[in-house]
Amino acid sequence: MGLLISSILLVAFGILAVIDGFYLHIFKYKLFNQKESKFEHFTHTLRAILFPLIVYFLFVRQNCIISFYIGISLVIIDIIVLTMDAFVEGDSRKFMGGLPRWEYILHLFVNGFHFASIAVFLVLKLNLTNNGIEIVQDLSNLPNFEIFNFITINLIPGAILLAIIHIATSFSNTKTYWNKYREKITCC
Repeated sequence: MGLLISSILLVAFGILAVIDGFYLHIFKYKLFNQKESKFEHFTHTLRAILFPLIVYFLFVRQNCIISFYIGISLVIIDIIVLTMDAFVEGDSRKFMGGLPRWEYILHLFVNGFHFASIAVFLVLKLNLTNNGIEIVQDLSNLPNFEIFNFITINLIPGAILLAIIHIATSFSNTKTYWNKYREKITCC
């Protein structure tokens, strides 16, 4: 049941991350164009890069102990970057009158689903014994492993694409192309 819960949380995160990270930050508000939002865009870019790496090392390669430690390290880095992002977000959104309350709530859900999926996974991956904490090497024998594996593997290409878009909008040459083509879209 735990892998199914983690899978549902990852799907919910993925959907909301596209709405927040792509539609709002890149497409609608174009935070990368705002002087006040440069550092926020930088933190979003770092998190966009970290997410597919976390999924790969922590979830996909879950039967490799070295990958597990790399994945946990990336999660810790992600928490640090998230803290920096939250710290600057108020100043970063002054150009639009501050962060809208509904977007703040969206951020709570996005990050809640993200870290809840990791927490549920860790409950399955770590086993408390009388001798300490044991890392369960292989979860493939658990119910719903195939669903979990399918979801995690299929999250990676979209997450990489979102990271590439964040990186591309960080550089003036590629940002110019993005802005040029974005102006041709009149909806949304």
